[in-house]
Amino acid sequence: MNQITITFNDGKNRSFQSGITLAEIIKATYPNTYRSAVAAVLKGQIIDLSKTVESDATLRILTCSEAEGLQVFWHSASHIMAQAVKAFYPDAILGIGPSISNGFYYDFLLKNSLNSDDLPKIEKKMKEIIKADQPFIRNILNKKEAVQLFQNRGEPFKVELLEDIPDQEVSIYSNGDFMDLCRGPHVPSTGYISHFKLLNVAGAYWRGDERNPVMQRIYGVAFQDKKSLEKHLHVLEEAKNRDHRKLAKELDLFSFNPEGPGFPFWHPNGLIVYNEILHFMRETLTRHGYLEIKTPLILNEELWHRSGHWDNYKENMYFTKIEDKSYAVKPMNCPGGLIVYKNHSYSYRDLPLKLSEMGLVHRHEKSGVLHGLFRVRQFTQDDAHVFCTPEQMEDEIIRLIDLVDEVYRAFGYEEFQIELSTRPPKSIGTAEMWKKAENALMHALERKNINYKINRGEGAFYGPKIDYHIKDSLGRMWQCGTIQVDFSMPERFELEYVGSDGQKHRPVMIHRAILGSLERFLGILTEHVGGAFPVWLAPVQCILLPISEKHHDYSKQVLKSFLDRGIRCKLDDRCEKVGYKIREAETKKIPYMCIVGDKETEKGTVSVRKRKEGDVGEKELSSLMEEILDKIKRRANH
Repeated sequence: MNQITITFNDGKNRSFQSGITLAEIIKATYPNTYRSAVAAVLKGQIIDLSKTVESDATLRILTCSEAEGLQVFWHSASHIMAQAVKAFYPDAILGIGPSISNGFYYDFLLKNSLNSDDLPKIEKKMKEIIKADQPFIRNILNKKEAVQLFQNRGEPFKVELLEDIPDQEVSIYSNGDFMDLCRGPHVPSTGYISHFKLLNVAGAYWRGDERNPVMQRIYGVAFQDKKSLEKHLHVLEEAKNRDHRKLAKELDLFSFNPEGPGFPFWHPNGLIVYNEILHFMRETLTRHGYLEIKTPLILNEELWHRSGHWDNYKENMYFTKIEDKSYAVKPMNCPGGLIVYKNHSYSYRDLPLKLSEMGLVHRHEKSGVLHGLFRVRQFTQDDAHVFCTPEQMEDEIIRLIDLVDEVYRAFGYEEFQIELSTRPPKSIGTAEMWKKAENALMHALERKNINYKINRGEGAFYGPKIDYHIKDSLGRMWQCGTIQVDFSMPERFELEYVGSDGQKHRPVMIHRAILGSLERFLGILTEHVGGAFPVWLAPVQCILLPISEKHHDYSKQVLKSFLDRGIRCKLDDRCEKVGYKIREAETKKIPYMCIVGDKETEKGTVSVRKRKEGDVGEKELSSLMEEILDKIKRRANH
């Protein structure tokens, strides 16, 4: 056998005989951490540790401390769960069982209706499979053999998946008596899945299509150590308490009703928060040189053909007829912004031109995926389109990066992850256009010294993009903002500007949204703060709590003083004990509670109780109002 050289991610080099497995290499080189390795990256590909190495290579070991390693771990746990379900229900038909952002699931077509009471027995069987330490074995079959195998095993959904795979060879993973069509990789054996929990059962259409059978989906999560599992379960429990749909009822923010499924109905409290966010965005954008526009909700079919949406997005759009002509309800604001640009003539001296639009859009979402404010059919995008020269493009992207950072920090988000998505298989524009756009985004991120991940083939159909993922107070990541470079739309709409050479040129169009969907952002923010909005966003910033009826007249004078200064204040003059009123105000998460009794009425003061802090003592009205107004002006997060 030949000698090969393995270069590790930490720079270490070691020689081995060719034909050695990755597991053997790792065990010989890092014996103390060998058991924590779940897979490896070899020549840029994530593979099983049972894989043999025949030539020199660079090796990166994956553990559960890395996202890629945790995904392998969770995917392996999904196979164990499916094996356990098949042990109890041999007639269960397998769907798919991927890892997801916060665990794993597996879909089954079952005659029996599962519920949470069934999960403990499935968990018990999983523990038996884990204790048996069954190896995960990978085999390669030609597609015809694989189809025959799954037909014989009574797995029609696997056969359907195989028919959609273009490759002539596929991989099959088995452990014990369980077998699945799977790309892998997996952990070496079932014994690696030390600590796990099955979470809930839900319904899901096969392949997300409502015309297909309804599968029963079991969700779960797993970790290598008990402490990580307990921490994760605590976050899940806290997330239930912070669910924006639950908080919306408690705080009377918004509702969803059968008269408009997927269309939020904003209540007065929710609309205050909504409008304050809009006001902040408009104020911020004005400082950064944006001009606001508003474009029609409905535009004719020809426009959507010209923009490319008809060919690439039609299934997500709503349509109507006006005087026998076809129109579409806009799913995006971009074409309207292009038409506004075309209404004027520009020279290079006029650029960059920054047009913003708080545009209402509609997109058809299937009823099965609607989820509070996170997935709706109608929402407002904080859109903007920056039209600039090619020479200005990179600097404008950097200005946008700075703007996104400023906005997120104003809402209390300090950590973001950034992803760069490149040209997808279904796209418009030339390869040269895409290369220029991708390079501009990369160079801008590198000039800002920002770490980013590349998502190959995940760009928008009209251009590459930077996506922002913000981290909330529970450590969850949410995709929100995006910056997209677009050479194609200016070409399609024949946009022009006169250059310094006196000739006509095409501008570059940069799409950007910071909040993304305002509705979704508000849902994320509600959960981030647990409904306890900072003073500047709170629907009710201060509430007056008179102890008895004789204190009502003074309380009304105080109320007027607050309202005259622009503070959102309410008076709770119900005939209830003040302790009851305080508890209710705390439930409503009102930042300031002002108790009014004999002493306060006589001295012209209020006794203040702050959210989370409790009683802070008696205060002069002017002093308290200045404190509240200062927090509003600064848009303080606490």
